[in-house]
Amino acid sequence: MRSFFVAVLLFGVHLSFCQNRYDPVFKYNRHEIYSLNWFAKDLKTDTVPGISLDLAYDRVLANKPSETVIVAIIDSGVDIDHEDLVDNIWINEDEIAGNKIDDDNNGYIDDIYGWNFLGNDRGENIKNETLELTRIYRKYSGLFGSELENLADQERELFEQVKLEYWERLKRARKEKADLDNFILHYRFYKRYLQAYLKKQVFSLAEVKRINAYDITLSKACEFWIDVSQNGFSEKIISELQENNYSKLNFHLNPEYDPRRDVIGDNIQEASHHVYGNNDVIGDRPSHGTHVAGLIGAIRDNGIGIDGIVENVKIMALRVIPNGDERDKDVANAIRYAVENGARVINMSFSKGYSPQKIAVDNAVRFAEEKGVLIVHGSGNHSKNLDLENVYPNAYYLNNDKAENWLTVGATTINYDKGLAADFSNYGQNNVDLFAPGVDIFSLVNEDGYDFQNGTSMASPIVAGVAALLFSYYPNLTATEVKEIILRNSNELRKMRVRMPGKQVKKNVKFKRLSVTGGIVNAYQAVLSAEKSK
Repeated sequence: MRSFFVAVLLFGVHLSFCQNRYDPVFKYNRHEIYSLNWFAKDLKTDTVPGISLDLAYDRVLANKPSETVIVAIIDSGVDIDHEDLVDNIWINEDEIAGNKIDDDNNGYIDDIYGWNFLGNDRGENIKNETLELTRIYRKYSGLFGSELENLADQERELFEQVKLEYWERLKRARKEKADLDNFILHYRFYKRYLQAYLKKQVFSLAEVKRINAYDITLSKACEFWIDVSQNGFSEKIISELQENNYSKLNFHLNPEYDPRRDVIGDNIQEASHHVYGNNDVIGDRPSHGTHVAGLIGAIRDNGIGIDGIVENVKIMALRVIPNGDERDKDVANAIRYAVENGARVINMSFSKGYSPQKIAVDNAVRFAEEKGVLIVHGSGNHSKNLDLENVYPNAYYLNNDKAENWLTVGATTINYDKGLAADFSNYGQNNVDLFAPGVDIFSLVNEDGYDFQNGTSMASPIVAGVAALLFSYYPNLTATEVKEIILRNSNELRKMRVRMPGKQVKKNVKFKRLSVTGGIVNAYQAVLSAEKSK
């Protein structure tokens, strides 16, 4: 029977990782039987529910001319020096590197590879941030008496909703800390006990299993250690849990914390103000953005790492995501920067629960729509039905019109069975357009590294990559045409029965209940359709 304290740790992992905006990195040797690029495989020929990318290149695109397409990655940072990406990084040819002059007069000095909206001209950057929830709570909790009474009904309702959610999340974070502290006490006690019994500082699980426990304490120590080890936990994992919890309590849910004031010092309400930041597009947390960028733009056929989806591509790096929630103002300015500098596709693998400056993001999305730029967005990782709950940013403007240049993407697994839909993926028959591989996805991480990651954060760039592929080989297609081709040619799985996302959900539904198309993006079918349409 699993011990109470291991159950606590597992609960903590679920709380910390599943609610985190970025997904943990896991490694699985079993992928070697499918190859590292399993998402590129074909369901019929390889019996793997991938996107049929290899088929598209082998049967249609081989030796076919293409044009360079620019894809903007709005994320936490991109390692532009990565060995498997460096040759596919966008370069602003109108700017002279390092001269500290705004050569192209766009307001950004030395914006060679993109821009960082989290910093200042002294090279200082925001690392940690609050949640949007906390910012709204801070705004209204400082009001008293007549100030509260004079709030519009909509604002008052928002404050009441935010207040309840804020205190519930703070309560959970505090309990999580207490549970972790309690667990760690037992973890280290039992570790020292087993070290003393075995008379060695480092011991294996096999050695613990061989112990013939003769008293209650030794028996509990063995049971505890076996349970912990078999669930893959270690000092490193526990340290990560503590760091995650520390971030929640000291940054994410701390109303007194305001790094924006100290680092940038701008008026956050002036969304049209865009001249701030610096050119540090790598930052201190580039693993997530590099993983996203690699799926689209890792150099093909170079004998190292992976092959990105698009051969003739340039990756533009735009940094807006701290450890915490992004600011609407930064997202809006990043979208505008991408459009003004030639991006055909924008990938956004992030989301949050509130959007106080949604009008600024809406205006930027309208600008992208007018200029024919396609935006691809991950649906999010909280097993939510987006037909019933909002996440931001999204395809709907404040007047309820829907952006025609927007795709929302859910995540699937390698399993062609009831486990096809990732249990963490948000879904929605009306508000998630389609699905794409998003579990056990191998790609680039910083410092020339490679690893597996999970999330709709990975599914989104796979769809963005297919869109960029179509723009590259069929440059006369418009954004709405590319979107329509992708939707119309998704792998038809509407009648397949799958488990509805959610770790506690045991309900099976038809796949068509989870998205508009009821399918997975299919590069081969999309390319065939584009061939006919041209």
